[in-house]
Amino acid sequence: MIRKLLVANRGEIACRVIRSARALGIDTVAVHSEADAGALHVALAGQSVAIGPAAATESYLLADRVLAAAVATGADAIHPGYGFLAENAAFAAAVEAAGLTWVGPTPQSIDDMGDKERARAIARAAGVPVLPGSERFAPGDAPPDAAMLEAAAAAVGYPLLVKAAAGGGGIGMRRVDDASGVAAAVAATQALAARAFKDGSVYLERYVPRARHVEVQVFGFGDGRAVHLYERDCSIQRRFQKVIEESPAPGLTQATRLAMCEAATALACEQRYRGAGTVEFVVDADSGEFFFLEMNTRIQVEHPVTEMNTGTDLVAMQLLLAGGGVLPVQGQAGISAAGHAIEVRLYAERPLKGFLPSTGTLTTFEMPAAGDGLRIDAGVRAGDPISHWYDPMIAKVIAHGASRGEAIDRLLAALGEVRIEGVETNLLFLQRTLDHASFRAGEVFTGFIDAHKAVLLAK
Repeated sequence: MIRKLLVANRGEIACRVIRSARALGIDTVAVHSEADAGALHVALAGQSVAIGPAAATESYLLADRVLAAAVATGADAIHPGYGFLAENAAFAAAVEAAGLTWVGPTPQSIDDMGDKERARAIARAAGVPVLPGSERFAPGDAPPDAAMLEAAAAAVGYPLLVKAAAGGGGIGMRRVDDASGVAAAVAATQALAARAFKDGSVYLERYVPRARHVEVQVFGFGDGRAVHLYERDCSIQRRFQKVIEESPAPGLTQATRLAMCEAATALACEQRYRGAGTVEFVVDADSGEFFFLEMNTRIQVEHPVTEMNTGTDLVAMQLLLAGGGVLPVQGQAGISAAGHAIEVRLYAERPLKGFLPSTGTLTTFEMPAAGDGLRIDAGVRAGDPISHWYDPMIAKVIAHGASRGEAIDRLLAALGEVRIEGVETNLLFLQRTLDHASFRAGEVFTGFIDAHKAVLLAK
């Protein structure tokens, strides 16, 4: 079993991992930048190590410093959370080479799924439906060879998306409606991808105008066996990033739900996947067809909705599998889901200013009491700073009910108790979205916010 775990992250997810580790009797180590010396995750951990200045590129993203902190504190395992080094195959390999336990999939799985072009080929070979897309365009390939680029775009079909081959989270993604915009979109996405992921490669993918974003939580045992823990709908997005997630996905036929879960499980089995992962699909809201989007080789921000519905602790399962412990789930027959769960991401941001981050000090931070179908995952306290250095998500509020309507009502009641001062937030926007007639009817798609912005963003 794991004795001492270093959590290579910060904020809400670091606090989340520490709590599950402590429940299993595992000692914990936090790492922190200079800006996070007084952060909640540092206070919760048994030990902490400073690893650099505020900028993530000089602290949390420096694999050698994180690994050195683990060795210096006697940690025998590292959990990366999500973001930062979570999907860095070289870091995972370095952890294992140092004789430590990596709480995550194999470096090869991370590498395979992190390369979007390769991931699409693997998914296709596993029999998973894949959207039409192009090969990779590395910086220097296009432009200047605009003719090759336009031919590839025509083969994919318009409208299309230009996407970072090595990235995720919607970063740099651009929609293109005709040939006149392809070259500029590729150049812009390549530049942003190079800055964000140190790899400027991009590819083109067919865009589904009325799309839903539905993902399947999988858990692989590392030996060719895997299970699914059902699906989540993550269609309510701003700037291609999720803000509301729920499970089960409203309006899916049982046949589509089953086919999607089976496809995700088949991919995990084919990969001999180890641990928690998420297979993401785009679903045509009009036809119901679904297509492979990508696989995230880590725990997801929205994993609590799955935990609420299935009664599982995915982080504990990760730790038990990595440490050779006895898992509470041995096969698909051991997993069932009941009721409905919805999560909202509470951000320090300004919805009326394009959802730009809001910075300041949390002079007031009051959340409703957890319990009775309500869960609060936060990484901050009153008095904590919200700076420009990191992601502005400050908490997740998750509600569970016997029905979707009950979950929505419980979540709205909980959000009515939230009191935050010192920064602007998206609280009112979330309340309006949850209570919108179309959302209550389950009419969700990725363009929902744009379609209803007159109401959702009214002053």
